[in-house]
This record gives sequence, C-alpha cells and structure tokens, in this order.
Amino acid sequence: MINNLSLENILFLDIETVPEAATFEELSPKMKELWELKSKFQRKEEYTAEEFYDRAGIWAEFGKIICISVGFFTYRGGGRQFRVTSFAGEEQALLGEFSELINNHYNSPQQLLCGHNAKEFDFPYIARRMIINGLKLPNKLNLFGKKPWEIPHLDTMELWKFGDFKNYTSLNLLTNVLHIPSPKDDIDGSMVRNVYYEDNDIEKIVRYCEKDVVAVAQVLLRFMGEDLLDQSEILHR
Repeated sequence: MINNLSLENILFLDIETVPEAATFEELSPKMKELWELKSKFQRKEEYTAEEFYDRAGIWAEFGKIICISVGFFTYRGGGRQFRVTSFAGEEQALLGEFSELINNHYNSPQQLLCGHNAKEFDFPYIARRMIINGLKLPNKLNLFGKKPWEIPHLDTMELWKFGDFKNYTSLNLLTNVLHIPSPKDDIDGSMVRNVYYEDNDIEKIVRYCEKDVVAVAQVLLRFMGEDLLDQSEILHR
C-alpha cells in the first residue's frame, strides 16, 4: 500500500537527454542509415531523417544523458526537508557519479527509485546508456531475472493510471489537476536540445530538471495524503 511507504527510503529522480551529436551531419554514415531506419515510422513522410534528428534524444541508442537530478526526504528535529542535487555534464562521468550514489546509499531492498513515466523512460534509458558507456549496472537498475514485485521502482504515472494501461498523463498535466505548483516555466522538454547545443546553458537545464524532481515528490505526497512541500523545505545543493 502506498500509505505504508517510508519517504526517507525513496530517491526521486528525473533525467534530461539530447541527441548524441549536435547535428545529423556529424553522424557516421552507418549511424545515419540506422537513424533513418529507426525513425522511419515515427516521422512517416512528414520529415526527412535529417529534419527529424533534433528528436533523437528520446532514444538511448541515438541520444545521451546530460543531467540526472535527484531528491530525497530527511526528517531531523521534527522538521521535514527535501534535498535536491544534480549530476550534469559529460555523460560517462555523471553516470558514474549517479551509480556511486545508488550503490552507496540506496542499495537496501526497501529503498526505491521514483520518477514520472520512469519505468518507460528514465530507468531503461539510464541502464542502456550505462551499458553503452561500459559501466556496471547498479543493483537498482539491474532487472535481469527479477519478478515484477521485486523491481525497486516507483512510477507516479503508473500510480495515476489505477489499472488503466492505455492512459498517459504528463507531469505538467498531473501537477495542474492536483493543484501543485507547475515545474514548467522558462523552458520545456522540446527546448532542451537547443539550450544545450546552441545556448550552452547546462545550468538552465539543471534548474529545469530539478523542478521536475520536486514536482514528482509533490505528486507522491498528494497521493499519500501528505502536506505539499513548502518552498522553505526544499534545499538545493
């Protein structure tokens, strides 16, 4: 039951991704060919493979992670705090730092990773990029041979479905209907690629990613019937 969850045992997270190369022209001939095949049905005849390349970040085979933001609850002296931090920059390094955090601090069976639509996107994307980068999967992402009830992942979108598997609800929509302050302000997901490659503003992307982490935590609090976080309870470091 969701009300039996211990918030201190949950690591909330969100990732931001971009195409692995800045432009289609930078791809090798083989990767251009493979991208054309991979994107064929999504782009249909509306776009060429090159025109569609700015969306390559959603596929782990053609994209890369530029930021992983995480948040966790602490309760000290009768007070509640939600601490947020990020790993950003060069992909192999940030994945290594994230893996170290998971292995050292979130490795016990009762501890969970939580995100929005994370079972379909964030968790498998991180795992695939770790393998591509030659990194060993941390226990929490190594799902080989695990039964469904043994998977240590929590997904706020899955919780919102209530068994309706055809339903998709964005984090932006969910925060709005639950009367939670929206995490979306100066940029949205479609703009991350340009902010990264054209503006070279990774800090802006980090701020955006961290707001999503806070929003996911707020959604889970709402599901649990707990008070939402006040801005004074949120600490960025």
